Amino acid sequence: MSQIKDKVVLVTGGANGIGKLLGEKCLQEGARHLVIWDINPANLDKTVARFQSQGYQVSGYLVDVADVKDIENTAQRVLAEVGKVDILFNNAGIVVGKLFKDHTTRDIEKTFDINVLGVMHVTRNFLPAMLQYGSGHIVNIASASSLTPNPKMSVYASSKWAVMGWSESIRIELERENRELRVTTVCPGYIDTGMFAGTKAPLLTPILKPEYITDLIIRAVKKNKLFVMAPATVHLLPPLRGILPTRWFDFIGGKVFGIYKTMADFVGRPPQEAVPEKPTESVK
Repeated sequence: MSQIKDKVVLVTGGANGIGKLLGEKCLQEGARHLVIWDINPANLDKTVARFQSQGYQVSGYLVDVADVKDIENTAQRVLAEVGKVDILFNNAGIVVGKLFKDHTTRDIEKTFDINVLGVMHVTRNFLPAMLQYGSGHIVNIASASSLTPNPKMSVYASSKWAVMGWSESIRIELERENRELRVTTVCPGYIDTGMFAGTKAPLLTPILKPEYITDLIIRAVKKNKLFVMAPATVHLLPPLRGILPTRWFDFIGGKVFGIYKTMADFVGRPPQEAVPEKPTESVK
């Protein structure tokens, strides 16, 4: 069982949406110190100030997880100023909802820099301390799209497939250490945070409320669960994809459940809420 009480927790993309809720719930569970990484300075300052006003120990760092040097430099600051991170939530991510033919080079590279390389490099910088002390819990936010193809999500889905494969692989590596090193992979469907505004949920698959999915994630951390899949229909994807011929899955998943139509009217976050470019400095 992973304890949150008295632990140091770091959340990437932690000043808004799911990341902010995860940080708040960890503080409510008794986390000793919350470290928030985010690229939006206004959201970061507001969130840190709010939590600190409630008497919590919180530090905010302005970080671009698409920039390896920024990750490395800021990780060293966190380790020096706060100490070992006990629970790491790799939450930061972006989505570009377009047909593949409409993607720019920047769309593709930014998606992989944040969703895949950012997750790996953040973990790479905090894992040595976890290994040294023999304990730690890494939570990787993948997606239900890591389990199924979906039109207008080709680049996003492929980034999340990469996260899934990497997350499961390091889980096995760390389990072989025979110490208290845990990995949880989260595969949610669409969440009502604005990131997927305009999407239509598949049949029998409700759009998740942020409070609900974050409660599931916190519970999974405390119980050392390997996966969080929600809503319940997401659990059907691996067996159906594994058993059914591809054309049958296309018919059942795409036609009957409507998975392949969910992004037809996608609009995403308004431009003013989109991920900004690289910050000029990190602040505490």
